[in-house]
Parts: sequence; structure tokens; C-alpha cells
Amino acid sequence: SGDFLTRLAADELTKELGVPVIVDNRPGAGGNIAHDLVAHSPADGYTVLNATHMAINRALYKSLTYDPEKDFAAVTRIATGPTVICVNNKLPVKDLRELIAYAKQNPGKLFHASAGYGSAPHLASVLFESVAGIKFTHVQFKGGGPATQSLLAGDTQVNFATAPTVMGFVRAGRVRALAVSSRRASPAVPAIAGAEEAGLAGYDFTFWFGLFVPAGTPHPAIERLHAAMVKGLAKPDMRDKIALQGMDATPSATPAAFEPEVKKETPYWEKLVHDSGAKVE
Repeated sequence: SGDFLTRLAADELTKELGVPVIVDNRPGAGGNIAHDLVAHSPADGYTVLNATHMAINRALYKSLTYDPEKDFAAVTRIATGPTVICVNNKLPVKDLRELIAYAKQNPGKLFHASAGYGSAPHLASVLFESVAGIKFTHVQFKGGGPATQSLLAGDTQVNFATAPTVMGFVRAGRVRALAVSSRRASPAVPAIAGAEEAGLAGYDFTFWFGLFVPAGTPHPAIERLHAAMVKGLAKPDMRDKIALQGMDATPSATPAAFEPEVKKETPYWEKLVHDSGAKVE
């Protein structure tokens, strides 16, 4: 989802700003390589980062080469979406109530295919465990694709996944979707119940991607980037493309509105990582 949204954003910024916006994909270390590059780039408005909440990495990694709070200025949120809670077809459960009951009757026997420590699907499952009062046995994979393949093979029984990773298999009847991880059903993931409807009140997990620039970037440059991105996100075809990723376009009203939202969420994400017990050297 992140790479796809980055390319979509770059295309729209190119159209709106009239200059080529080049995507420089820097994978690895949970995004830290890209974060570090942008944090130490000139604050001139020409280097932009698409990222999820960086407090996740601060809680997850022993040390960082950048400061998530001090080294970036927020521009706008791009999109928000839930994960999809799926099970292997052989597991005898049809909704979240039955999944929770099965987990309680069979402690330690449900293996969860995780897309990697600190990923949105991993943290969605950690919050689920906390609210439902159950425990999965987590198996970490290098990404959502391998995690879903293990679910298909029956090596794992549960998978919290981003919509693009699993919806093809759900539609083909190869895995069973029980719910999305948001409290209510998501327009971007049609025909799948929200968590409350499927049997778990009090559970609500979504993740987002947003644009950031190096701290100290001139305010007019930030405003120009924000205006261009928001204009792009208002286009029906852009919203449709984002919906295919199982997410909804959710632009921030202003950069000044996005910044405090990010700060307000910091304790939430840090607690989730702490509760997961995950730590990366």
C-alpha cells in the first residue's frame, strides 16, 4: 500500500506543481532508511516522505538515526484504512465471536501469520488480542505476501492483512474474511463486516499514510505541497485508485491540523508496540 500510494501521490504532485516528482523507493529497516534520508535532506520543499506514524519505529527499534518528533514537519494525511481479519478455510469459525471462542478453547493452537514486527497487520492483531482477551502464537514473515501464502497453505490459521494482499484470495474463496479491523464496515472493503458487527465491541484499528518534509522547510513550500496533494485527492479517479488498496482518501484540512493529530496518536502507537513485546536491535 505504501509504495502504491507514494507513486499515486508523486503523479498528482507532478500534475499540480508542474515539475517532475521522482519516486526514490528506499525499503528496509521498517522504513528507517527512508526516514533517515529525508530527515537529513535540505529543508527546501524538494524532498518529501510518505510514511505511517513514526512513533512505531521509535518504540520498536533500540536506536534511531533521526528524531521522529523533531526532524519532520507534517504536510497532510493521504489515506486511512483497516486491515482484513482472515482465517484459513479449514478453521471452523464464521465470525469474530467464534474466533475468540475457539482461541479460548484452544490456547496456543492458533498461529497468526504476521507481516513483520511493527507492521500495521502485526499491531492490529496485538490490539485484537488485548481487547478480546486471547493470545495468538505469532509467526513473523518478511511482508504481507509470504504471510498470506502461509495462511493459504494452512501453516498458519489467522492473518490480519492489508486489503490488496488478501482480497483476491477472499473473492476466490481461498481464505475466509471474518471482518475488517475498524469498528464499522469500510466503504473501501465492501461486503465485509466491521469488528463490532462481527462480534467484538471496543475494537477499532486503522492505519494511515501521510506526507512529511524535513523540519525547517519554509511554510509556503509546505502549504503548496498540501494544496497540490489535497486537490489531487479530491479527484474521483484518484479516490477510486486508493479504494482499490482498501483505503479511503483522508486529506488533512491543513498542515497545522495534521501535526497535532500525529502527536496526539504517539502514546497510542507506542503502547501497542510495547504491549506486543516486539523489539528490533
